[in-house]
Amino acid sequence: MNDEQLLRYSRHLLLDEIDITGQERLLNSHVLVIGAGGLGCACAPYLAAAGIGKITLIDHDHVDLTNLQRQIMHQMDSIGMSKVASGKRFLKNLNPTCQVQALEKKIDEPLLEELIQNVDVVVDCTDNFLTRHLINRVCVNHKKVLVSGAALRFDGQVSVFDLRNSSSPCYACVFPPDPNYVETNCASMGVFAPLVGIIGTIAAAQTLQVIIGFGEPLLGRLLIWNARTTQVDEINLARHHACPACGSGKP
Repeated sequence: MNDEQLLRYSRHLLLDEIDITGQERLLNSHVLVIGAGGLGCACAPYLAAAGIGKITLIDHDHVDLTNLQRQIMHQMDSIGMSKVASGKRFLKNLNPTCQVQALEKKIDEPLLEELIQNVDVVVDCTDNFLTRHLINRVCVNHKKVLVSGAALRFDGQVSVFDLRNSSSPCYACVFPPDPNYVETNCASMGVFAPLVGIIGTIAAAQTLQVIIGFGEPLLGRLLIWNARTTQVDEINLARHHACPACGSGKP
Protein backbone atom coordinates (compact mmCIF):
# COMPACT_ATOMS: atom_id res chain seq x y z
CA MET A 1 0.00 0.00 0.00
CA ASN A 2 1.12 3.55 -0.69
CA ASP A 3 0.96 6.43 1.81
CA GLU A 4 -2.45 7.60 0.61
CA GLN A 5 -3.90 4.12 1.03
CA LEU A 6 -2.36 3.76 4.48
CA LEU A 7 -4.17 6.95 5.48
CA ARG A 8 -7.45 6.16 3.71
CA TYR A 9 -7.74 2.72 5.31
CA SER A 10 -6.12 3.63 8.63
CA ARG A 11 -9.24 2.82 10.67
CA HIS A 12 -9.19 -0.70 9.25
CA LEU A 13 -5.50 -1.03 9.96
CA LEU A 14 -6.14 -0.33 13.64
CA LEU A 15 -8.27 -3.47 13.85
CA ASP A 16 -6.22 -6.56 14.69
CA GLU A 17 -8.63 -8.73 12.69
CA ILE A 18 -7.87 -6.73 9.53
CA ASP A 19 -4.49 -4.93 9.80
CA ILE A 20 -2.34 -4.53 6.68
CA THR A 21 -2.66 -8.18 5.63
CA GLY A 22 -6.45 -8.08 5.58
CA GLN A 23 -6.57 -4.72 3.83
CA GLU A 24 -4.25 -5.98 1.11
CA ARG A 25 -6.57 -8.94 0.58
CA LEU A 26 -9.40 -6.48 -0.01
CA LEU A 27 -7.29 -4.41 -2.40
CA ASN A 28 -6.46 -7.54 -4.41
CA SER A 29 -10.02 -8.88 -4.51
CA HIS A 30 -12.75 -8.86 -7.16
CA VAL A 31 -16.44 -8.91 -6.20
CA LEU A 32 -19.35 -9.44 -8.57
CA VAL A 33 -22.45 -7.50 -7.46
CA ILE A 34 -25.54 -8.62 -9.34
CA GLY A 35 -28.21 -5.94 -9.13
CA ALA A 36 -27.88 -2.17 -8.77
CA GLY A 37 -31.22 -1.64 -7.08
CA GLY A 38 -31.91 -1.15 -3.38
CA LEU A 39 -29.65 -3.91 -2.05
CA GLY A 40 -26.86 -3.30 -4.54
CA CYS A 41 -26.98 0.44 -3.85
CA ALA A 42 -26.33 -0.23 -0.16
CA CYS A 43 -23.80 -3.03 -0.61
CA ALA A 44 -21.56 -1.75 -3.40
CA PRO A 45 -20.63 1.62 -1.81
CA TYR A 46 -19.36 -0.04 1.36
CA LEU A 47 -17.36 -2.53 -0.69
CA ALA A 48 -15.78 0.30 -2.67
CA ALA A 49 -15.18 2.47 0.40
CA ALA A 50 -13.64 -0.44 2.31
CA GLY A 51 -11.08 -0.99 -0.43
CA ILE A 52 -12.29 -3.81 -2.67
CA GLY A 53 -9.93 -3.67 -5.63
CA LYS A 54 -12.46 -4.41 -8.38
CA ILE A 55 -16.25 -4.46 -8.46
CA THR A 56 -18.20 -5.77 -11.41
CA LEU A 57 -21.70 -4.30 -11.26
CA ILE A 58 -24.37 -5.78 -13.50
CA ASP A 59 -27.98 -4.69 -14.05
CA HIS A 60 -30.10 -4.19 -17.17
CA ASP A 61 -32.50 -1.62 -15.68
CA HIS A 62 -32.63 2.19 -15.84
CA VAL A 63 -33.18 4.69 -13.03
CA ASP A 64 -36.65 6.13 -12.52
CA LEU A 65 -38.13 8.42 -9.90
CA THR A 66 -39.62 5.58 -7.82
CA ASN A 67 -36.11 4.18 -7.23
CA LEU A 68 -34.86 7.25 -5.38
CA GLN A 69 -36.79 6.44 -2.20
CA ARG A 70 -34.19 3.75 -1.36
CA GLN A 71 -31.55 3.33 -4.09
CA ILE A 72 -28.93 5.70 -2.72
CA MET A 73 -26.35 5.42 -5.52
CA HIS A 74 -28.86 7.11 -7.85
CA GLN A 75 -29.82 10.80 -7.70
CA MET A 76 -32.21 13.11 -9.51
CA ASP A 77 -29.80 13.60 -12.39
CA SER A 78 -29.50 9.82 -12.71
CA ILE A 79 -33.12 9.45 -13.89
CA GLY A 80 -33.07 7.82 -17.32
CA MET A 81 -29.48 6.58 -16.94
CA SER A 82 -28.65 2.92 -16.75
CA LYS A 83 -28.35 1.89 -13.11
CA VAL A 84 -24.85 0.55 -13.64
CA ALA A 85 -23.64 3.82 -15.23
CA SER A 86 -25.16 5.79 -12.36
CA GLY A 87 -23.70 3.34 -9.86
CA LYS A 88 -20.23 3.45 -11.41
CA ARG A 89 -20.24 7.25 -11.26
CA PHE A 90 -21.17 7.13 -7.57
CA LEU A 91 -18.58 4.50 -6.69
CA LYS A 92 -15.75 6.23 -8.57
CA ASN A 93 -16.53 9.50 -6.78
CA LEU A 94 -16.47 7.60 -3.50
CA ASN A 95 -13.20 5.79 -4.15
CA PRO A 96 -11.38 6.58 -7.42
CA THR A 97 -8.89 3.76 -6.88
CA CYS A 98 -11.59 1.08 -7.03
CA GLN A 99 -11.92 -0.44 -10.50
CA VAL A 100 -15.60 -0.56 -11.45
CA GLN A 101 -16.79 -2.62 -14.39
CA ALA A 102 -20.36 -1.61 -15.29
CA LEU A 103 -22.34 -4.08 -17.40
CA GLU A 104 -25.76 -2.98 -18.63
CA LYS A 105 -26.98 -6.50 -19.28
CA LYS A 106 -29.58 -8.92 -18.03
CA ILE A 107 -27.89 -11.78 -16.26
CA ASP A 108 -28.08 -15.16 -17.97
CA GLU A 109 -26.14 -18.39 -17.64
CA PRO A 110 -23.51 -17.85 -20.40
CA LEU A 111 -22.73 -14.35 -19.12
CA LEU A 112 -22.53 -15.51 -15.52
CA GLU A 113 -20.31 -18.44 -16.50
CA GLU A 114 -17.96 -15.94 -18.12
CA LEU A 115 -17.98 -13.40 -15.30
CA ILE A 116 -17.60 -15.81 -12.40
CA GLN A 117 -14.23 -17.16 -13.49
CA ASN A 118 -12.16 -14.38 -11.95
CA VAL A 119 -14.19 -13.20 -8.96
CA ASP A 120 -13.68 -14.00 -5.29
CA VAL A 121 -17.24 -13.47 -4.06
CA VAL A 122 -20.63 -13.13 -5.76
CA VAL A 123 -23.22 -10.92 -4.07
CA ASP A 124 -26.82 -11.58 -5.13
CA CYS A 125 -28.74 -8.32 -4.86
CA THR A 126 -31.52 -9.34 -7.25
CA ASP A 127 -35.24 -9.57 -6.59
CA ASN A 128 -36.12 -12.47 -8.88
CA PHE A 129 -36.52 -16.04 -7.65
CA LEU A 130 -35.48 -17.72 -10.92
CA THR A 131 -32.42 -15.49 -11.22
CA ARG A 132 -31.43 -16.34 -7.66
CA HIS A 133 -31.48 -20.03 -8.52
CA LEU A 134 -29.43 -19.43 -11.66
CA ILE A 135 -26.80 -17.52 -9.67
CA ASN A 136 -26.74 -20.22 -7.01
CA ARG A 137 -26.36 -23.02 -9.53
CA VAL A 138 -23.38 -21.40 -11.25
CA CYS A 139 -21.76 -20.56 -7.89
CA VAL A 140 -22.18 -24.19 -6.81
CA ASN A 141 -20.63 -25.47 -10.03
CA HIS A 142 -17.62 -23.17 -9.67
CA LYS A 143 -17.43 -23.37 -5.86
CA LYS A 144 -17.65 -19.59 -5.51
CA VAL A 145 -18.79 -17.94 -2.30
CA LEU A 146 -22.31 -16.54 -2.64
CA VAL A 147 -23.61 -13.82 -0.34
CA SER A 148 -27.36 -13.59 -0.78
CA GLY A 149 -29.66 -10.86 0.51
CA ALA A 150 -33.36 -10.19 0.05
CA ALA A 151 -35.74 -7.47 1.23
CA LEU A 152 -39.46 -6.91 0.70
CA ARG A 153 -42.04 -4.84 2.57
CA PHE A 154 -40.64 -4.85 6.17
CA ASP A 155 -38.77 -8.17 6.07
CA GLY A 156 -35.19 -8.90 5.08
CA GLN A 157 -32.81 -11.83 5.16
CA VAL A 158 -29.17 -12.56 4.38
CA SER A 159 -26.94 -15.63 4.36
CA VAL A 160 -23.60 -16.90 3.04
CA PHE A 161 -23.27 -20.05 0.94
CA ASP A 162 -19.76 -21.45 0.48
CA LEU A 163 -19.54 -24.77 -1.34
CA ARG A 164 -15.79 -24.90 -0.75
CA ASN A 165 -17.00 -26.16 2.64
CA SER A 166 -18.47 -29.66 2.27
CA SER A 167 -21.03 -29.04 5.01
CA SER A 168 -22.31 -25.73 3.62
CA PRO A 169 -25.83 -25.66 2.21
CA CYS A 170 -26.55 -23.79 -1.00
CA TYR A 171 -29.43 -21.42 -1.71
CA ALA A 172 -31.51 -24.25 -3.22
CA CYS A 173 -31.12 -26.32 -0.03
CA VAL A 174 -32.94 -23.57 1.82
CA PHE A 175 -35.31 -22.34 -0.89
CA PRO A 176 -35.99 -25.27 -3.26
CA PRO A 177 -36.88 -24.45 -6.87
CA ASP A 178 -40.63 -24.14 -7.39
CA PRO A 179 -42.01 -23.98 -10.94
CA ASN A 180 -45.29 -22.62 -9.56
CA TYR A 181 -43.66 -19.81 -7.57
CA VAL A 182 -45.50 -16.50 -7.93
CA GLU A 183 -42.97 -13.68 -8.22
CA THR A 184 -43.36 -10.67 -5.93
CA ASN A 185 -41.27 -7.52 -5.99
CA CYS A 186 -41.04 -4.00 -4.62
CA ALA A 187 -43.02 -2.54 -7.50
CA SER A 188 -46.12 -4.47 -6.47
CA MET A 189 -45.59 -5.05 -2.74
CA GLY A 190 -43.59 -2.03 -1.55
CA VAL A 191 -40.47 -1.89 0.62
CA PHE A 192 -39.44 0.12 3.67
CA ALA A 193 -36.58 2.31 2.49
CA PRO A 194 -33.99 1.67 5.27
CA LEU A 195 -34.57 -2.09 5.09
CA VAL A 196 -32.60 -2.46 1.86
CA GLY A 197 -29.82 -0.42 3.47
CA ILE A 198 -29.70 -2.69 6.50
CA ILE A 199 -29.66 -5.92 4.48
CA GLY A 200 -27.32 -4.53 1.82
CA THR A 201 -24.74 -3.36 4.33
CA ILE A 202 -24.90 -6.67 6.18
CA ALA A 203 -24.21 -8.36 2.85
CA ALA A 204 -21.23 -6.04 2.36
CA ALA A 205 -19.94 -6.88 5.85
CA GLN A 206 -20.25 -10.61 5.13
CA THR A 207 -18.35 -10.18 1.88
CA LEU A 208 -15.51 -8.36 3.62
CA GLN A 209 -15.38 -11.00 6.37
CA VAL A 210 -15.15 -13.81 3.84
CA ILE A 211 -12.36 -12.13 1.86
CA ILE A 212 -10.31 -11.10 4.90
CA GLY A 213 -11.02 -14.33 6.76
CA PHE A 214 -12.01 -13.22 10.25
CA GLY A 215 -14.90 -13.88 12.59
CA GLU A 216 -17.89 -16.08 11.83
CA PRO A 217 -19.77 -15.20 8.65
CA LEU A 218 -23.36 -16.36 8.21
CA LEU A 219 -22.30 -19.73 6.87
CA GLY A 220 -25.06 -22.26 7.54
CA ARG A 221 -27.15 -19.52 9.14
CA LEU A 222 -29.95 -17.34 7.83
CA LEU A 223 -30.28 -13.94 9.50
CA ILE A 224 -33.80 -12.49 9.39
CA TRP A 225 -34.55 -8.84 10.13
CA ASN A 226 -38.08 -7.64 10.94
CA ALA A 227 -38.24 -3.86 10.56
CA ARG A 228 -41.69 -3.66 12.18
CA THR A 229 -40.48 -4.98 15.50
CA THR A 230 -36.73 -4.34 15.12
CA GLN A 231 -36.27 -8.03 15.83
CA VAL A 232 -33.39 -10.14 14.55
CA ASP A 233 -33.80 -13.90 14.29
CA GLU A 234 -31.39 -16.56 13.12
CA ILE A 235 -32.12 -19.95 11.61
CA ASN A 236 -29.52 -22.71 11.37
CA LEU A 237 -29.34 -24.21 7.90
CA ALA A 238 -28.33 -27.71 6.84
CA ARG A 239 -27.16 -29.09 3.53
CA HIS A 240 -29.74 -31.30 1.81
CA HIS A 241 -28.14 -34.28 0.12
CA ALA A 242 -31.06 -34.50 -2.33
CA CYS A 243 -30.72 -30.83 -3.31
CA PRO A 244 -31.12 -30.35 -7.09
CA ALA A 245 -28.20 -27.88 -7.15
CA CYS A 246 -25.53 -29.29 -4.83
CA GLY A 247 -26.73 -32.76 -3.76
CA SER A 248 -27.58 -36.14 -5.21
CA GLY A 249 -30.56 -34.62 -7.01
CA LYS A 250 -28.18 -32.58 -9.16
CA PRO A 251 -28.66 -33.38 -12.88
